[in-house]
Amino acid sequence: MGQNIKFDFNNMMAKFIGSEGFTDDEIFALGDTSKAAFDFFKANRGTGMMGWSELPYNQADVVADMIDTADYVRSNFDNFVVLGIGGSALGPTAAFQALCHLRYNDLPAKKRGVKFFVEDNVDPERMLALLDVVDVKKTMFNVITKSGATSETMSQYLIITKILKEKLGDKYSKNIVATTSAEKGNLIKLAKAEGFKTFFIPDSVGGRFSEMCPVGLFPAAVLGIDIEAMLKGAEYMDKKCESANPFENMALMAALLQFMAMKRGKNISVMMPYADSLKYVADWYCQLWGESLGKAVTLDKKTVNVGQTPVKALGVTDQHSQVQLYTEGPFDKVLTIIGVEKFRGDVEIPEGAEEFPDVNFLCGHTMSELINTERVATEYALTHSKHMNNTIMLPEVNAFTFGQLLMFFQLQTAYCGAMLNIDTFNQPGVEEGKNATYALFNRNGYEKKKEELDSAPAKSDKYII
Repeated sequence: MGQNIKFDFNNMMAKFIGSEGFTDDEIFALGDTSKAAFDFFKANRGTGMMGWSELPYNQADVVADMIDTADYVRSNFDNFVVLGIGGSALGPTAAFQALCHLRYNDLPAKKRGVKFFVEDNVDPERMLALLDVVDVKKTMFNVITKSGATSETMSQYLIITKILKEKLGDKYSKNIVATTSAEKGNLIKLAKAEGFKTFFIPDSVGGRFSEMCPVGLFPAAVLGIDIEAMLKGAEYMDKKCESANPFENMALMAALLQFMAMKRGKNISVMMPYADSLKYVADWYCQLWGESLGKAVTLDKKTVNVGQTPVKALGVTDQHSQVQLYTEGPFDKVLTIIGVEKFRGDVEIPEGAEEFPDVNFLCGHTMSELINTERVATEYALTHSKHMNNTIMLPEVNAFTFGQLLMFFQLQTAYCGAMLNIDTFNQPGVEEGKNATYALFNRNGYEKKKEELDSAPAKSDKYII
């Protein structure tokens, strides 16, 4: 079995869905657009905030350090906890779900490594629940924030370090690994002062593009995942996408089709993996796609308010909750299905219920046959109702194909952002919310924002029922 993933866009084409689809001529007509996007990325890769494109090639030394440190963690701790939010949490969670046993934390200790937790929210009940199930003295905490000023992560850091100091005294620093900027920010200053083990986030890598740097690779290494294979998979996909011809570059074609769909008003992108292992890839994708493409202005400051709203779904589960909308609802969506040819295990459906033909037809088949048949059936139903859909197929889920998949989506996002002529890598809308939070807490330097908030119209009881 080959190890390359495939992109099937037949059901985006007019040949299969009629006037809702695209023709070859429409794709060819945008040849200059797709080539310009390809050329822009090629010329700028590795610069600005495109450092993620070079991660498969420039991390040999840090990879060795991460693997050695991961061995130390597994030998000396019972639990590993990621403290982070956004890409610092979504990437590690997606890798954990994809590449570890689906009941990993519930396995007997001899069948797994350290228990793994990702604490990405600041719901107090969540923190209290974590503290109920881990002994902090036997827990390694990986604090991930590039700036060291992320409110959510640093609040968690303050809570955990207070408890660690109470339990371990001066030795508490042995229970913390900091993943942060090498040169600037609060966390690197704390790490140097307190003696934390550190890994560095390249300044040219943003949070949603950070899974292939220590943000995601170190937690993966702790879990025993082959991070070298992940990087090899990303490199393999990068090499597959070296052509400016979209018919020879799957990420460029995927970007062009979504760009064309947006121009037709299809402003919802549904990501639907047909594998529980890939469930959180959809969550990771939602941040990548939404935060990268949802922009108010172009690079030349024209107001555009572009972007597709990403929606996550899970096959087969959401055939029973969402697919009714996707097959008979508005023609405002593109559905991307992720399929797996060969699962890492299978279960046969035994004989029985002979008196019930509407059940007995399943007997003698397997669960992998059932889930893949239902995936094909969903593709058919969407296509039959003339709704755009495409499919990404993985031969199997492993570290190498997982690395390919993430790089595919990152390249697609970069290409599509270039086609839209936006800054794909900033996040001014996110910063506005952060600044408002700082102002509401009366943080120094945010007095003007606080005045702005205080001068906003007060809520009216008339509109509260």
